[in-house]
Amino acid sequence: MKNIAIIGASGYTGAQITSLIHADASLSVQGLYVSENSLDKGRELSELYPVYSHLPYVLNPLSDAAKAKIVAESDAVVLATEHSVSLELAAWFYQQGLAVFDLSGAYRFADVAQYPKWYGFEHTHPEVLAEAVYGLAEWNAAKIAKTRMIAVPGCYPTASLTALKPLKSLLTSAYPVINAVSGVTGAGRKAHLHTSFCEVSLTPYGVLGHRHQPEIATQLGQEVIFTPHLGNFKRGILATITVQLQPGTTEEQVKQAYQVYDNSPLVTVKHNTFPKVDDVVHTPNCHLGWKYDANSGYLVVASAIDNLMKGAASQGLQCIKIHFNL
Repeated sequence: MKNIAIIGASGYTGAQITSLIHADASLSVQGLYVSENSLDKGRELSELYPVYSHLPYVLNPLSDAAKAKIVAESDAVVLATEHSVSLELAAWFYQQGLAVFDLSGAYRFADVAQYPKWYGFEHTHPEVLAEAVYGLAEWNAAKIAKTRMIAVPGCYPTASLTALKPLKSLLTSAYPVINAVSGVTGAGRKAHLHTSFCEVSLTPYGVLGHRHQPEIATQLGQEVIFTPHLGNFKRGILATITVQLQPGTTEEQVKQAYQVYDNSPLVTVKHNTFPKVDDVVHTPNCHLGWKYDANSGYLVVASAIDNLMKGAASQGLQCIKIHFNL
């Protein structure tokens, strides 16, 4: 049994992965931690989330003594923390010999030059970054198993890349166009007026400048146009993607491309049938639906995931189980 510490456990993703690890017979929760300055320190997780009333955990402050205890007792640490916080914590725990599963964006780009532009800080641990593997579970399992530094992908990139990567050899140079809508939990638990449920109305944001665009492009190996939208629902993502395929591409070739998921139990692919968010919320699954017009050469594929599950916590769990060969 592997012992896992969870830092940032008071947030939506941290609480979700706590529940998943607690329920897994091959894993145990070493402890839950929040910032020493957090108003949630000392509280039970069930006070914040009554849905987790069955989880007997207290949110401990991440003091120096707590960090030493984590190193002594844990096999791995999950970081559900702000990007700049994960930057330092991930490097420190990695250097102590633990496996690190980082749910932030602090280690998703291999190129250090990307961080000032998209995250607003210089990457101060290039030696750890060089060991990081992008944790897109269905595609990078062999590398996830070999490294101790796993950068779990963002929720929009997970939905988009799961849909697009099988098509890579069939794409033209035209940019895939991704229109994606997320529930408000994607904005995190911290209160902001513009993400207050009563204020949310379907709208695009981060147009032609969202940090997930270069994440998708880097992992796909091709530039994309990515437009995220905030929807007035709690959780889930639906990405509808339009791509141009190479001249002469047949429907049978598209079917064969998506057969890459035939042995992936969490990914369901359907032809001429499109998913909806309700198909996947509260599950670790990704549902894909596609339709191809051979006359125009355009294909539309829709990808549905739960942003807190396949887009964060359950993919983190996949990476943990792959890494430890469970």
